[in-house]
Amino acid sequence: MISVRRSGDRFRGGDAAAGIESRHSFSFGTFYDPDNLRFGPVLACNEERLAPGAGFEEHPHSHTEIVTWVVEGELTHRDSAGHATVVRPGDVQHLSAASGVRHIERNDGERALTFLQMWIAPLDPGGEPAYTTVPGIADSTPYALPEAGAMLHVRRLGEGERTAVPDAPKVYVHVVAGDLRIGDEELAAGDSARIEGEEGLELVAGGAAEALMWELPA
Repeated sequence: MISVRRSGDRFRGGDAAAGIESRHSFSFGTFYDPDNLRFGPVLACNEERLAPGAGFEEHPHSHTEIVTWVVEGELTHRDSAGHATVVRPGDVQHLSAASGVRHIERNDGERALTFLQMWIAPLDPGGEPAYTTVPGIADSTPYALPEAGAMLHVRRLGEGERTAVPDAPKVYVHVVAGDLRIGDEELAAGDSARIEGEEGLELVAGGAAEALMWELPA
């Protein structure tokens, strides 16, 4: 089964006056849809756009694996465990909130910042917070998230190129840029596909495209 969710159907949040625009693919904050709470362990897939100088002031998280992918600009991260980094396009950032952590996310650069942030439920709650940044991850190098039994695949394709969709119980695909086809479904930037019980699928690019694929447990 392939269920496609369109970019324009995402919930619009954020605070325009503060320079924050958000697009939520799942129930989030004040937006509640009982039929769209999660997909497997995926709890959130938020597209955040921050104007220069805008950001999210210190706030808490717990019992969540938070993975961030910067699309354009630079994201400044600081947390209560003492980490301070700048995350750039091509970097994978992973904050394991575990029993609890607080952090700040800001655009301290001079141009607009766009990033995707995905929240994944851990297999077991609690533990000590942890932080990892993998700079310039390659398409052929998946990022394992053993805390959730999941794997992130980054795919950048040229026109006509194709790549296999993992044969997994569940796969979540988010199109970052460009146009892609999965089976008979055409996807554009901001669209996503929730795949269950399928094998032998491929992503086919209609032009230059980028996608994130989550290989998920049952």
